[in-house]
Amino acid sequence: MIRINCDLCGKIEDVLNRTLIEGVELSVCQACSRFGRVIEILRKPVLKETAKKFDVKEEKIELLVEDYAVIIKRKRESMGLTQKDFASRISEKETTIHRIETGDLEPSLALAKKLEKMIGVKLIEEHHEKFENFKKPKEGGFTLGDFIKIKK
Repeated sequence: MIRINCDLCGKIEDVLNRTLIEGVELSVCQACSRFGRVIEILRKPVLKETAKKFDVKEEKIELLVEDYAVIIKRKRESMGLTQKDFASRISEKETTIHRIETGDLEPSLALAKKLEKMIGVKLIEEHHEKFENFKKPKEGGFTLGDFIKIKK
């Protein structure tokens, strides 16, 4: 059975009473129905579920391979280039290349793409991640308490 909130106190109930309270027809719990005249008993209220239960989002992430320093160093050495020559070919500083090859500096994705072109080896991997956010459907509408502003 669907459970909904009392329009007056907000209490979650299985069964509500359609009650006339001060000229307004409300769906209220048994305790709140004493404030008016009961018109009918609502045993199986019908609610439309508008929210999806799961909201699936997919994200593409580009990451640098783990052993980028070793790959770059071996490929540079196999090309017969010094760090200074290699740096000048890709318009970077020699210290930058040295720090990348020792693992002290992780290159940005832009620099990694530049290195990929120069050495012809893939340094960036694409990872796809899916996130499922559970959206709980609202159990009932607003209560009178949701609209009351309390002055302090």
